[in-house]
Amino acid sequence: MGRALAAGTVAALALTGCLGPAGSARVASADASGDGTLRIGLILDNTGKQNFLNASELAAAKLAVKEINAAGGHKGKPVELLPETISTDTAAQAKALVAAKADVVIGPTDSSRAPAAIDVLANAKVAVISPANTAAALSNYKSGGYYFRTSAADTAQASVLAKLVKDGGARTLAVLHEEGDYGKDVAAAVGGAAKQSGLEVVADAEFTPGQAQQAVAAAKAANPDAVILVSRDGAQGAIAELNNAGLAGKKLVLSDGAVSKYGAGLGARALEGARGILPGVFPSAAFQADLVAVDPGLKDMVFAAETYDAVVLAAVAAAAAEDDAGTSIAASLVAVSGGTPAAGGTGAGGSQPPSESCTSYKDCVGVLRAGQRPDYDGQSGRINFDAHGDITEANYMVSTYGEDNLPTVDGTEAASSSGG
Repeated sequence: MGRALAAGTVAALALTGCLGPAGSARVASADASGDGTLRIGLILDNTGKQNFLNASELAAAKLAVKEINAAGGHKGKPVELLPETISTDTAAQAKALVAAKADVVIGPTDSSRAPAAIDVLANAKVAVISPANTAAALSNYKSGGYYFRTSAADTAQASVLAKLVKDGGARTLAVLHEEGDYGKDVAAAVGGAAKQSGLEVVADAEFTPGQAQQAVAAAKAANPDAVILVSRDGAQGAIAELNNAGLAGKKLVLSDGAVSKYGAGLGARALEGARGILPGVFPSAAFQADLVAVDPGLKDMVFAAETYDAVVLAAVAAAAAEDDAGTSIAASLVAVSGGTPAAGGTGAGGSQPPSESCTSYKDCVGVLRAGQRPDYDGQSGRINFDAHGDITEANYMVSTYGEDNLPTVDGTEAASSSGG
C-alpha cells in the first residue's frame, strides 16, 4: 500500500537535527522580503514500486497552480511551479530548489527524508509543506517553524481504530503491533484511546515480521472480543496467524499500514467482516476528472488531495501576507488554514479579523478582499494547522473486507490528530 509504505521511518531523527533559525516562523512577524514572484518547488522522492506516487502529486500540484493562475496568480503575476526532479538525495533536491529561488516546497513524501529537506530549506527560510509525512516524531522536529504537513500523524488513527472496535460491540481488546516506531507509536496511542472509550486492553504484544506466532498466542490466551493489528511489512503473516487462532474475520480491525488487497494471498474468507482504515477522503468525481485532464495516464490518486491543498494553502498564505517570501508564507499558514492563531506576532498571531470558510484559491482571495481571514477547507478536508504545523482534524476512509479478502470503502470517520 503506497500510503503506508511511503511513510518511511524516523528512527534516526533523535529530534536534535535541523540547524534552522531560532524561534518559530509560524508565529513571528514577517517583513515583506519576496521578489514579487511566488515560486513553488516539489520534492518527489519515490522510486521503485512506489514511483506511481510521483504522478499523483505532480498532477495535483500542476492542477492547483493552473487554477491559482486562472484566478489571477499572486499579485497579478503567474505562480511558477519549478521543474520537477525525482531523486532519493533529498538534501541535493532541497539545495537545488533554494538555488532556483523557491519560496515554498511541497514534499517530501517519505517521512525518513523529511529531516534532510527541513534542515536545508529552513536554513534558507523556505516554507516546507509535506502532503504525505505521517511519522509522529516529526511533530517536534526543530524546523524553526518552517515545516507543515497536510497529512495526519500516524497516531491520529488511534481513536478511529478504538471506535470501530467499540462500534462492533466489543468490550475487551488485544493489540498486536509490529516492531518499530510505527507499531509502537500507534499501539501506545490505541491504548490511550481504548481507555478513553471504556475498552479494556487485555493484551498488547509486539512481533517481528514473519514471526507473529508468539504474539498471537498471547492475544488468544487473553480471550479478547476484538483485535487491532498495527503493522506494515509483517501484516499478511500476522493475519494468517490470527486466522489460524480464530482471531481474524469480524474480530479484526486493521491499522492503515495493514490494509491491502490480500485476495488469494490469505486463506479463504480469512478477512471476511474485518475492518480497516486508510487516511484521507475519497476524491470527488470532479476532482478526479480535473486531475486526469492534467495527466490522462493517471492511475492512482494517493496524496493528490493533500498535495493540491498544500499548494493552494501556500498561495493563500502568500496572498494574505501580500508577500511571496518563505518567512511570510510560514507566518500566515496557521491563520489561513483555519488554525487558532498563536499569541504574538502579526502573521499567524496577533489581532486577526473574523474568519470565513473558503474552498478554492479564488474564493479565499475574495475573502481577503472583503477584509476577512480565509479559512481554507480543501479536497482533503479541514486543515486547521496547530502550533506544530500539524493538521488538527484527520479524515479516514473505513473499509470492510468481503469473502474474497478484498476491502470495500463503506464509511468515513474523522478524528482529532492532536497528541501525535
